[in-house]
Amino acid sequence: MRGRKPKPMKLTAKDVTVLQHLLRDGQTPQRVARRARILLARTGEARVAQVVAKVELDPATVWRVCERYEHGGLAAALYDAERSGRPRAFFQSATKAD
Repeated sequence: MRGRKPKPMKLTAKDVTVLQHLLRDGQTPQRVARRARILLARTGEARVAQVVAKVELDPATVWRVCERYEHGGLAAALYDAERSGRPRAFFQSATKAD
C-alpha cells in the first residue's frame, strides 16, 4: 500500500466508552459524531485507507482527527478549539410599524 504507514492507535477503555455513548446519544452534533466514528474505526491496526472506506471521508480528515487525539486527547479530537476574537453578535432588526 502507498502512503504513510500509521502507528497503531490505542484508545483507553474510558475513551471507547465515551465515544460509544456519544454515538448512541441522539443529541450529539454531527461533527462530533463523525470524529467519534473515525476514532473508533481507527483503533488497533486499521489502516487509514480502510477507515476512509468505512466512514466515507477524506484521508486528510482521518489523519487530522488522529493527530489531534494523539497530541491533545479525546476532547481535542472531538471538539473545536475556542476561536480568537470577538464573538459574533446577532441583532434583530427593528422594524417600524406604520
